Amino acid sequence: MRTPKTRAALLAGLLLAASALAGVNPPSASAAADPVSVTVNTRAGLATVPDTALGVNHAIWDANLGTAETSDLLRDAGVQMMRYPGGSYADIYHWKDHTAPGGYVAPGTDFDTFMAAVRRAGAQPMIIANYGTGTPAEAADWVRYANVTKGYDARYWTVGNENYGNGHYGSAWEADNHPDKSATQYARLVVEYADAMKAVDPSIKVGAVLTMPGNWPDGITAGSDPGPWNQTVLSIAGPKIDFVDVHWYPGGTAAESLARVNHLPDATYLLRQQLARYAGANADRIGISFTELNVDAGRTTQPAALFLADVYSGLLESGVFTVQWWNVHNGMGTVAQVAGQTDYGDFGMLSSGACTEDGSVCQPPLNTPFAPYHGLRMMKLFATPGDQFVRAGTDEPLVTAHAVRRANGDLAVLLVNKDPDHDHPVTIDYAGFTPSAVAPTVSTLTNGATGIATGQSGSATSRTLPAYSLTTIVLRPAGTSAGRPSTPGQPTASGVTDRAATITWPAATPGGSPIAKYEVYRHNGAVSEQLGETASTSFTVDNLVPGSRYTVNVLARDTAGRVSWSSPPLTFATGSPAASACTVRFTTANDWGNGYIGGVDITNNGTKPISGWTLTWTWPTGWQQVSSGWSATWEQVGTAVRVTPTDDNRQIAVGATVSAGFVGAYSGPNVLPTAFTLNGTVCATG
Repeated sequence: MRTPKTRAALLAGLLLAASALAGVNPPSASAAADPVSVTVNTRAGLATVPDTALGVNHAIWDANLGTAETSDLLRDAGVQMMRYPGGSYADIYHWKDHTAPGGYVAPGTDFDTFMAAVRRAGAQPMIIANYGTGTPAEAADWVRYANVTKGYDARYWTVGNENYGNGHYGSAWEADNHPDKSATQYARLVVEYADAMKAVDPSIKVGAVLTMPGNWPDGITAGSDPGPWNQTVLSIAGPKIDFVDVHWYPGGTAAESLARVNHLPDATYLLRQQLARYAGANADRIGISFTELNVDAGRTTQPAALFLADVYSGLLESGVFTVQWWNVHNGMGTVAQVAGQTDYGDFGMLSSGACTEDGSVCQPPLNTPFAPYHGLRMMKLFATPGDQFVRAGTDEPLVTAHAVRRANGDLAVLLVNKDPDHDHPVTIDYAGFTPSAVAPTVSTLTNGATGIATGQSGSATSRTLPAYSLTTIVLRPAGTSAGRPSTPGQPTASGVTDRAATITWPAATPGGSPIAKYEVYRHNGAVSEQLGETASTSFTVDNLVPGSRYTVNVLARDTAGRVSWSSPPLTFATGSPAASACTVRFTTANDWGNGYIGGVDITNNGTKPISGWTLTWTWPTGWQQVSSGWSATWEQVGTAVRVTPTDDNRQIAVGATVSAGFVGAYSGPNVLPTAFTLNGTVCATG
């Protein structure tokens, strides 16, 4: 949704406050006293890096969109996907005559010029069809021109950009000429767009716009829609689309933006829950793209580089197929000092060479890379197509870790030090991988650096991370991987109850020796907990915890002791008992984007009256809480909620129900609880 200088000007007041907090010149960094423990676990496999992973946005107001210098810089940064014609401009852009009524179109930014830039960079295009002021026929003609007339083989097409911002929920920044601006109407027209576009080229992939779980207007139902935006769009358009398109601007200070990366696993989990629940049969075919990301404070300085590397890694390891930075060039914003560096408030990762209106401050020369560009280059060094992300973690919130295992057996580890004031020594422990004694290849991006320093140094198990830095370590294995079994296929879960699940997977292919058994592991943070082993390709796990989320992998071990790579991950959630002496119905209503009216209805299914009761549950995240409540006494400690009766509802007769209500609040993805305990008994849910 971010547009050039006009948008930056609208945000200037907010940015000034945010940047002022982050803009104190730091003292020389000192080392923290205690080393950070880093765990890298190759038994806990995550998603595989796709060939569309690293993306950026191009915009038709950028006169440098098609220059060789710009394309070469993007190629050197490893850009694999480029989005066009630019955020909200997409909903006013008409490709045939290359116009955007009400906006500025720079010379040399037409579609053919964009495609030449894409090809020079060695990337793939993602194109936004005009929903706001366009038609399905116009979009279909664009597909015909791109793929039939010109043979560009443009695979990915999104219908519109941030169309929930059309005034349907109050705020209006996105153009929408349709009299009906509801989520229902958007979904109906997505179906028409998809049908028209695929009639021209059935091989293309069509995407629909969704909201980020936990961000406005997630959870809000407006007008006559049957539910919130995501539910409504998926229920109608789900069978017709191939992917969904989400944006995320976490906002806040630099420290707040960096901390909110922790929201991503729950956000992508909720998106997949919504797809499974509302998008119809075979919903797991629908991909997820995050096509706009940036920060408020430190856009051209180190906070943006740290955020980019951390969020790209977090989303890709969760299975998102492309992550795209907003923007290549954008223009001057509010100038501030952030962590001792001049920040130009520019959403672009390359300098536009602009100056403030009074000429008092100018950016460096055109196309000078800003910090997020170097962050993207670090991602190129870290995660390449075909690598498999594996679980990594630390015991220090200001230091995060990500890791990938490569086809040649190498392991790459990305370490992010979000502390602007302190170097952090780290010790690294490896599970399922033994590094060689050869010094690893180390790449480092430090605060204020104009490039990445790379060399061979140190050991695989310890080093010191400079304050506000990115560090990538590439390690060779100590032994050979020749002869190991192939990777087991994608596991699936069936028969999931509150306490058990059956996990099944396609067999691995033997390598140098026959396969002896399969081992099933559960992720417990960055540590793997073995759930069991079997000679078959199916395993039933018992003794699970009701209302809990599990991520598991399968590994094959042969008779010589060689172990395969980890299978792709499987995530499933246990529920509540099918039958119990009690039933709890948990309700939400009147969601306003960061809170809602909640309720619990407790039914006595037993054979005796209940005299006095205590209801407990645990929130799935740390950013959910009970703000206030009624008809009961409400207490929350950490994530644990405890509800006790008033004098009026202490007694629950056999077959009777008592109710209590509360105001719920959340500041991130709102993953609702699914297991409740009454007087020590796990209840059924209704």
